[in-house]
Amino acid sequence: MTDLPAVPALLDRLEQGLRHYLNERGIKRPLLVGIRTGGVWVASELHRRLGLEEPCGELDISFYRDDFSRIGLNPRVTPSHLPFETEDRDLVLVDDVVMSGRTIRAAMNELFDYGRPSSISLVALLDMGGRELPVQPDVCGERLNLSPTQRVKLVGPEPLTIEIREVKA
Repeated sequence: MTDLPAVPALLDRLEQGLRHYLNERGIKRPLLVGIRTGGVWVASELHRRLGLEEPCGELDISFYRDDFSRIGLNPRVTPSHLPFETEDRDLVLVDDVVMSGRTIRAAMNELFDYGRPSSISLVALLDMGGRELPVQPDVCGERLNLSPTQRVKLVGPEPLTIEIREVKA
């Protein structure tokens, strides 16, 4: 069994890494956009910690998934909410776990339907490796290596915790 990192420590690392990354890139007014559900929880906490004035955005990528025709509609689909203009802005896309890269591809496709941002940076609480697409987080809290029969799940929102779940191989 893998020792799971504590979420508060991961958020501390993520906050520090994101501050450094934004400063290094000269991004003064980032817009945070969380991917439902865990990414929204992480984005909300980062938004609070960074003291950003503009609200967080939320994406529900259900209609943008590349397996939508196979799995159908999630019964809990809710509209995405971007309470700001994305054109020529620096977006920070936030997810809880990055693995194959397919969720991030779907999120970027949706973001471009709202306009053409100046840049999109990717922040993830956990990086699981296992890429199927060339998508890498710019900042992540930690990289975990699990067995092929294990998946990680962020549970929350209060408190945020990480669980490992067994899946069929």
